[in-house]
Amino acid sequence: MHHKIFDMAFSSIYPHYVTKVTKKGRSVEELHQLIYWHTGYDEHALQEALSDHRSNRDFFEKAPKLNALAHLVKGNICGVRVETIEDPLMRNIRILDKLVDDCAKGKPLEKIFPQ
Repeated sequence: MHHKIFDMAFSSIYPHYVTKVTKKGRSVEELHQLIYWHTGYDEHALQEALSDHRSNRDFFEKAPKLNALAHLVKGNICGVRVETIEDPLMRNIRILDKLVDDCAKGKPLEKIFPQ
């Protein structure tokens, strides 16, 4: 199934993540730690992905190394349980949404990352 969000530029969604975490007193550095953990991007690669306006599809497909523990992220996002999402791309997008959501809710990063 094809969703509009797949073709949206990650750089158009990223500012919403920044706003979400910073208005709740969290830092952009913490947001970046979430992104690095989930995708394997580092600062340079993330900035490159943001500047070349790659789609969400390309952002995740070109991720250096998706975290092997990401499948352990559980919970609701947009009214859907993350662990029940079958489409791998949509699941990766929603996992990042869930990580950002938990950060914005004040959860310490150590508790956000599955063990």
